[in-house]
Order: sequence, then C-alpha cells, then structure tokens
Amino acid sequence: MTVLVTGGAGYIGSHMVWALVDAGQDVVVLDRLSTGFRWALAPEARFYLGDVGDTDVLSRIFLENQIDAIIHFAGSIVVPESVVDPLSYYENNTAKTRVLIAAAVAAGISNFVFSSTAAVYGTPDNPVPVLETAALRPESPYGMSKLMSEIMLRDAAAAHDFRYVALRYFNVAGADPRGRTGQSTVGATHLIKVACEAALGRRMKVDVFGTDYATPDGTGVRDYIHVSDLVAAHLKALDYLLQGGEPLIANCGYGQGYSVLQVLQAVKRVHGRDFEVNYSGRRAGDAVSIVADATVARQKLDWTPSFADLDLIVETALDWERQLARKNSYDIDEMHRRLVSARL
Repeated sequence: MTVLVTGGAGYIGSHMVWALVDAGQDVVVLDRLSTGFRWALAPEARFYLGDVGDTDVLSRIFLENQIDAIIHFAGSIVVPESVVDPLSYYENNTAKTRVLIAAAVAAGISNFVFSSTAAVYGTPDNPVPVLETAALRPESPYGMSKLMSEIMLRDAAAAHDFRYVALRYFNVAGADPRGRTGQSTVGATHLIKVACEAALGRRMKVDVFGTDYATPDGTGVRDYIHVSDLVAAHLKALDYLLQGGEPLIANCGYGQGYSVLQVLQAVKRVHGRDFEVNYSGRRAGDAVSIVADATVARQKLDWTPSFADLDLIVETALDWERQLARKNSYDIDEMHRRLVSARL
C-alpha cells in the first residue's frame, strides 16, 4: 500500500511517516518545508517539495505513484495567529484542503484521513468530557477553518466514491520514544515544548495567558495526548477505511484534563529544576476547558493508548529537546568548520 502524507516533514507528520515505514508501508511525502524539516523524515519515504494546494504537484505525485490513501496534516495551527490573520488560515487550511480533496476524487483515491482539532467545539456547555455530537462552535478562525474542511469531506463523501476519517486532536505533545523525531519548530507555541525549553534554559520564561478562568486554579484545562498514541490512531483509521469503514469523526484524547499550571508543575517535577513563569491576560480564541471522550476511537477504530501519562509525555519531550540541542550545536559547529575551510 502507498500512502501520501501531506505535511509529512512537520511535527505530527514526521511521526506518522516513521510509523508507516515501521509498518512496512510505502510512503510518499508532500511538504513545502515552511515549518517542517527534511531531516526529520524516514529515509525510505519519497519526498516531494511543494504546496498541497498546487494542482501541478499533486498531478505529478499521482502520476508517478499509485496512491491508495491520503493522510492530510498540512496546514497552519496557531490559534492566536489565526485570530490576527484569519484569511491566511482559510486559505491554507480550508481552500487548499478543497484542492486536495478534489484532486483525490478526480484520481480515484477514496481513502482519506484528516487532521482535525478539538478547536471545532470551542468551549463546550458540558466540558468534561466532550462527545463528537457536541455543538460545534469554534472560537477561532483556526477551529472554523478545520470545521469547514470537515464539512467539505462530508459532502464529498456523500457525492463520490470517497470515504474519510476526521480525527479531532486534543493537545498533542511528547516525542518519538526512539528519538527519531519530535517537535522541532523554532518558536513553537505548544505548552509542553515551551515549558521544556524553559526548563533547559532555551527560553527565558513561560507565559501563562489567563488566570481567571472558571477552573480549579484559574488557568485553562486541556487533554494532552502523546504524539505516538495519536499516530497509532491514524494507523487504526487507515485500517478502518481499507476494510470498507464508513465516514467517521473521532476524538483523540485521554479523557483526563490538566491545567496550564499542572503541566508546568509536571515539567518542573520531571526535569527537577524551576523556571520563570510570567502571568498575563487571556488570549483571544482560547477555550476555557476541553477534555475528550474518545469512546468512538476506542470502539470503532479499536484504538488503545500506550502513553497516557503526563510525566511520560513530558519525559519524552525533554529527551527530544536535549537531542535537538545537541543536533543544533553540531550543525553550528559543522557550518563554522566549512566556513573556515572555505577561507583557507
């Protein structure tokens, strides 16, 4: 089986590529490398540099490879950025997903796994836990851009020989336990990554946005899922579609919420060192509290998490940050060596 992974050089996408290769699948990656890294990819994957909204690139991929399924990660993901620049999110997340869906339908590719988000719910009326049937009220253009993509998938499936699974992620964190890839984006906004960077002295401080939420300690509550468990859910979704499964939407989370302060305490506990925390006002688009009910994924996809422990998530994230620091140090030393050699 050959699987096209869009955004496959990014954080979650690179984990997906490694998992597919581990499973013996043939993998094709499309990524424009705006936030991803070519070095993060499994060497067995065939790589195309390009944009998911470029029909010429998609046509070339479909011509040169017999694609059986698409796993679509490519997109923009920063909630506050989407509030400031909403049109770019509707372009990159929604319009380009429409291009990809249309190209898949035209090419006869009927299996599609979509990277959606818990942001489609906004702040639920009954926040613990949230079901897939809950009201969909995104509080940011990011969440809305993903919901619009889900609607397109629904309508495409009703009109064509096309089936999909949309996985609504909760907060993804951690890194490959084998140390092959992790969250590597400079200036990333993921809380656990930011806190790990601060613990290792790579950031001056951690900013906490909002301390007056209606939560036990006043900070926002989220359900954190290890990236390896999330990738395992995609593998299960792929199997489900290949076995003839009908279109499906499923939450991906553990059903356990942690506040921002609890996460910071976990990072300090696992690392054993304190770091500065700065408190400021709420950010536009941030939900108060949201925790997953993942019964659909567990029952329909036969998904069972293996890393459902906050300290374990933090431990793998810290390990990756240490490895990334060594890699960056090596890259700088190598660049300096080449410059010196060139001058000589």
